[in-house]
Amino acid sequence: MNVNVPWRTLQTVLLDMDGTLLDLYFDSVFWKEHVPRRYAETRGLDIPTATAALTPIFEKTAGTLDWYCVDYWSRTLGLDIAELKRELAHLIRYKPHTVTFLEQLRQAEKRVLLVTNAHPKSLALKLEKTTLGDYLDGIVCAHDLGHAKEEPYFWHVLGDREAFDPSTTLLVDDNVHALRAARHYGIANLLAISRPSPSAPRIDTGEFPAIEDFDELFPELASASRT
Repeated sequence: MNVNVPWRTLQTVLLDMDGTLLDLYFDSVFWKEHVPRRYAETRGLDIPTATAALTPIFEKTAGTLDWYCVDYWSRTLGLDIAELKRELAHLIRYKPHTVTFLEQLRQAEKRVLLVTNAHPKSLALKLEKTTLGDYLDGIVCAHDLGHAKEEPYFWHVLGDREAFDPSTTLLVDDNVHALRAARHYGIANLLAISRPSPSAPRIDTGEFPAIEDFDELFPELASASRT
């Protein structure tokens, strides 16, 4: 699907964090390997048994704010999730070309907002381990709004809080459900990320135009920066 971003008329760019700006490898290893391992250790289980026990618990919260909530999982699993994330903090990293993309957005004088489902404790760790905060005009955490991005109401609350024009706004996200909710709200420009981690296969982005890497956007964005 062709990608056509109207850079010259865009005023606001909303960017997801995990899987869009940051490599989803950290989160994938954390939930698929690290948590099952620690869960198994605390209960005297082998890892396959622990994984089998965790799978239905994870599935019932998918797409809800609880899925992203560090405190919820600490209570539910009896583990210090924030501390476990810190044990893997060395895996937190940008996706290729992210910094250049953010620099080009600044040169083009776009308003850039991070819009994330990440829990404040996870967000703080990732801001600590990267320079991401240096490139943002604002950060919106779904937990502060009380709704996940997959919920249509999230976007209404966001629109009231940030007062952006949906017709001149771009959302970039690897979450198709969040993109659909944003489209329902009226955001006119929607772009999916088809490879949330360079080490993982492409994902199905449904009906949305998609890129694997931000360098696909550089020629047109650089041109908009010069006008």
